[in-house]
Amino acid sequence: MQKKFLALTASAILVTSLAGCTTAPPREPENICNIFEERRDWWKDAKRMRDEWGAPIHVPMAMMYQESSFQARAQPPRRYVLGFIPWGRISDAYGYAQAKTMTWDDYIRETGSRRARRDNFGDAIDFMGWFISKSQQINGVSKWDAYAQYLNYHEGWGGYQRRSYNQKQWLIRVARQVDERSTRYAQQLAGCEKDLNRGWLWRLFFG
Repeated sequence: MQKKFLALTASAILVTSLAGCTTAPPREPENICNIFEERRDWWKDAKRMRDEWGAPIHVPMAMMYQESSFQARAQPPRRYVLGFIPWGRISDAYGYAQAKTMTWDDYIRETGSRRARRDNFGDAIDFMGWFISKSQQINGVSKWDAYAQYLNYHEGWGGYQRRSYNQKQWLIRVARQVDERSTRYAQQLAGCEKDLNRGWLWRLFFG
């Protein structure tokens, strides 16, 4: 019995360690419960973001899905000259949150997180929590309003104030999709958060 327990414990530690090292996107990104079951370290990072910035987890997760499909090293499409010669990218956005360099630098300066990386999930979701909090401070947008938060995220705080999104019907459609996904994520999370908060030992024997 003791050997079996030690073997199960070692296996659980190994799986947890490997999960923390992978950069592949989660297998079932449409279900937030499955995302966090697969990536237990992401769940801890998401809760830390919520505690720090007061942003509900489902909002930045829905925005991140839209921005990068949870790909660590996601980048915007390339520009092409004459239709076939590569000429840089359309933006310097990078990582899980598709954070632009200038905005990322503002985040680093304000938070002091000098070791933060855009291709690290924990850092990326903390950045999104910071941005969501700033959108509330600057433009009075609720942290729970995924639609308006995404428009701020895409257009910037000044662009949102100028209502630049009104000239981009495609962006309004995307923002609605983000809002719909955020609602689904919230409903899913309500049904699994209790299990996600249980320790690995409990889940090992009773999960």
